[in-house]
Amino acid sequence: MATRDDYLIDTLIEMGLVTEDQLGPVREAADSTGEGVVDTLIARQVLTPANVAMAKAAQFGVEFVNLSEMRLTDEALQAVPRHIAKKYSVVPLYRHENTVTVAMSDPSDLDTLDSLRMLLNMEVEPRVASPDDIESAIGKYYGAKEDSVSKMIQDITEGEIQISTLGEVSAVDDGSVVDADAPIIKLVNTVIVEAFKMRASDIHLEPLGKKFRLRYRIDGVLHEMKSPPKRLQPSIISRLKIMSNMSISEKRVPQDGRIQIGVGGRSIDLRVSCLPTNHGESIVMRILDKEGLKLGLAELGFFTDDQQTFERLIGLPDGILLVTGPTGSGKTTTLYAVLNYINRPDRKIITVEEPVEYQMSGINQVQVNETVGLTFAAALRSMLRQAPNIIMLGEIRDLETATIAINASLTGHLVFSTLHTNDAPSAVTRLIDIGVAPFLVASSTRALLAQRLVRKICRRCGAPYTPSEAEMRALGIDPGKAEAGTFKKGKGCPDCNKTGYRGRMGIFEMFVIDDEARKLIYDKVPSSVLRTRAREMGMRTLREDGARKVVAGLTSPDEVIHATIMDTD
Repeated sequence: MATRDDYLIDTLIEMGLVTEDQLGPVREAADSTGEGVVDTLIARQVLTPANVAMAKAAQFGVEFVNLSEMRLTDEALQAVPRHIAKKYSVVPLYRHENTVTVAMSDPSDLDTLDSLRMLLNMEVEPRVASPDDIESAIGKYYGAKEDSVSKMIQDITEGEIQISTLGEVSAVDDGSVVDADAPIIKLVNTVIVEAFKMRASDIHLEPLGKKFRLRYRIDGVLHEMKSPPKRLQPSIISRLKIMSNMSISEKRVPQDGRIQIGVGGRSIDLRVSCLPTNHGESIVMRILDKEGLKLGLAELGFFTDDQQTFERLIGLPDGILLVTGPTGSGKTTTLYAVLNYINRPDRKIITVEEPVEYQMSGINQVQVNETVGLTFAAALRSMLRQAPNIIMLGEIRDLETATIAINASLTGHLVFSTLHTNDAPSAVTRLIDIGVAPFLVASSTRALLAQRLVRKICRRCGAPYTPSEAEMRALGIDPGKAEAGTFKKGKGCPDCNKTGYRGRMGIFEMFVIDDEARKLIYDKVPSSVLRTRAREMGMRTLREDGARKVVAGLTSPDEVIHATIMDTD
């Protein structure tokens, strides 16, 4: 009785891929070892797996495809999740209504086809490709995440590995652990590396009642990842505390630390915060990407006209320039970009920060340490004796700091700092509210810059888009101008994790103080009057600047509407 191998060998001979002369000794070897003839042909390199796949395609009348020459559609990739593609070694080629066409190496594998139909709840049509092509395509389109967090969690969950708690291991001060904890070490490192590769800014590990939640913040939005088993919570937290030089025995008070880890030849820093909660210690790691320091002003999101104004302001010899906005609006990144722009050998720059997040060459950076009395005010007072040209304060928090900063600006120093206010004119009111005399604010302040962050449309999947009338009305866009705009919206692709957005940019509200504005500040007028004056001078509000970037196809109406409040005249 003929076997499946016999039929396949006949096809291989007909295609000229193997000869009868080659088959003789191979059959004898196969009989002696119990291996199949085709497997022995491959082992002896008479055939390649691609040759066999082509023969199977011919044998079953199925089309053979070259995946390297094909461009897979997002619709097809979305139809077959990565774990299914990886498990069954299939690559989705097309999707039409309720049918998906997949490439596989063995079209005779009816069990795989039946499993796919059941898992995907779709009809499945096979095509044939070489095993190497399929493996390469899965890596290319789904990401070669052999050591992905999901896979490692699955391996640990399904395996028989018994994990001991690091807190119970003796002599761990040097960070060494017993072999049983190796999976935890690898898992923790992979969590950090995967977050970095996904461009996350924060990693959140949060103990809840019945699970240990893992989330990454990407482009300002939290994305929930596969959660590690709740039983691993103590081990993971202890490992992170060891890595960041925290006390693993202290679980009652908050702790802070830092981690440095190498990723692909690059060294990345993480600022780690540990906070006791009802269900255990919550850990947040902020990834400090030093590449952000190299941003130019244009890359922050300034249009050419605003950039020219801003460059003129930061080139002034003295005065105060304040950047305002809520937490997470990119104020610090803007100030670092400014320092990078004006950092020259003929200028002395000193910063006071809490903490010093990024270390910049050529700049003297001072870290606040209130436990030894080194407050913002004390550091600022001492640094003036160092004769700096430019001073950067992490934040103006109180009257003492504000007064010293203003006096420094009046004695020939250029001062940059941040304030937490909703818009640019409100910064004046805020300084007066904390006790600064109006005439000092009026005479020292050169400009106020309010900002927010919005997500940028993904360049790969961004497509033309027509906004609704409600969106146009909310953004104050003239329908006549809209026709000449290039509105875009992201469809979602592997590059942007199916979100339609990749990266963020700033939208700005720049209030340059002139003589008339100084008089209004001196007269202590409300911020609404200042705002009206600023609008008369040509100041664009946050929403108006955002609308310009929507019309230019850089971001979406939803992003700007969510990031700004409705402007009122």
